Amino acid sequence: MKKVTSFDVARLAGVSQPTVSRALRNLPGTSPETRARVLAAARELSYVVSDLGRGLSTTRTRRIAVVSEELTNPFYPELVEPLRRELARHDLRAVLVTDKDLAGVGIDVLADGSYDGVILTTTARNSTLPRDLTEREMPHVLVNRVLDIAESHSCTADNPAGARAISALLWELGHRDIGTIQGPVATSTGRERAEALRTGLKDYGIALRRELLVRGSFSHDDGFRGGIAMLERPSRPSAVVCGNDVIAMGVLSAARHLGLAVPGDLTVIGFDDIPMASWPLIDLTTVRCDLDGLARDAVRMLTWEIETPGGEPQVRRVPVELVLRSTHAPPPAN
Repeated sequence: MKKVTSFDVARLAGVSQPTVSRALRNLPGTSPETRARVLAAARELSYVVSDLGRGLSTTRTRRIAVVSEELTNPFYPELVEPLRRELARHDLRAVLVTDKDLAGVGIDVLADGSYDGVILTTTARNSTLPRDLTEREMPHVLVNRVLDIAESHSCTADNPAGARAISALLWELGHRDIGTIQGPVATSTGRERAEALRTGLKDYGIALRRELLVRGSFSHDDGFRGGIAMLERPSRPSAVVCGNDVIAMGVLSAARHLGLAVPGDLTVIGFDDIPMASWPLIDLTTVRCDLDGLARDAVRMLTWEIETPGGEPQVRRVPVELVLRSTHAPPPAN
């Protein structure tokens, strides 16, 4: 028999899941009528509140699990460190948990009473982990990711604004043959940046040709492979927009391998502005995401959820900024 969850109760009662959580715990902010409706739905479904979740609300460890990819991708150390610093400011200790640590065990690693809360930095759009954490009444927040339906607090960069800024720059420079190598559509970051770029360019009358759109992982190797395939075409693009800086570095490597000058023969634009992007050897034009601001807002949301559980999920988008360096120029003359 399928386990009844608080989401089932919410559906029957016609309210949100956080309202169910507040009503069942008799917290402020729920009317008597709504609470009665939730209790009736819970009785009808024989819903049992998680004892583990209730225990966690009264026993504090001051430890926060930060779930990350393994730190071989240079973006993640740059994201995890501001989170660690911000948690320390709140007298909380960050404990790194990698995707590999969760393999085969998942939610039990995070909800065994070892942590007061969880920060998720790599969540896929179809991940069940946020809902599982909600079911266990484990405070959590997504960072650098959002869900298709906002069931959890999340904090991310304003990806659409960054893609629109890139579109405007390329139009002003005169680029019309534009390629893009984006991250996986299974992540909100990969989907949002790709969709906003397509829409932004369309607003200027520029269509992304299907053969110049490549998807892969957010890695140098996929940037290199995608760059080689795209730049060896007879009608190669004059500019390549990348889903993150690491992909962009792969495209820069591909251009060098093929003897193409950047930006003389090819414009390359990244996204994130990790520290490596500003190194003189790379000097990448990119979109800066305020990782300190991202960490500050995410930890604020998490501590609020720990102290005042059951709030309606909030989505916070941190402003971004286009950083002009030396990998962009007008397209080469024919």
